[in-house]
Amino acid sequence: MFCPNCGKETIEGARFCSNCGAGLSRASDGQTVAPTAVRPDLKSATDRQYAGFWRRLAAYIIDHILLGLVGWFLIVAGMSGFGGISAISIFAFIPMIFSWYLVRWLYFSLMENSVTQATLGKMALGIIVTDNSYNRISFGRATGRFFAKLISQYTIYIGYIIIAFTKKKQGLHDMIASTLVIIK
Repeated sequence: MFCPNCGKETIEGARFCSNCGAGLSRASDGQTVAPTAVRPDLKSATDRQYAGFWRRLAAYIIDHILLGLVGWFLIVAGMSGFGGISAISIFAFIPMIFSWYLVRWLYFSLMENSVTQATLGKMALGIIVTDNSYNRISFGRATGRFFAKLISQYTIYIGYIIIAFTKKKQGLHDMIASTLVIIK
């Protein structure tokens, strides 16, 4: 399928052109969007900006402060459930660590898949997560993006650092999940 506005080839099923932001007609559901229509909640194609490294880092810090508070609560609740620090063994920490990762996964995946398309940190800084066609990402894609962040971390954070050097300000996890982080 080609964009009727700019002529660039688009991703099948996309509602908006990834190049110019023009609305695309979708034969599968019979819905037609006028070729000049642009998503109203996003800036025009020429004004659209990708969120850079520092803004994304600040959002990450905000999110991890909030998640740190939840993690602290899980540890305190876990310690009180096991009779205090002296009674805690490695086997007592396993459910707490699993719970903490479960909370992190659900937080990032559900928030980035939601109508807001952003975690609380991203909302505070005015950025959202989209697919390559600037549409809301699915829960599956958000989950894939979350777990791809492990690869970005295990590469000595180079997967995050490349955000500063790529054209669309994508980290390794964004490239793997085919997502963009843009300024709303």
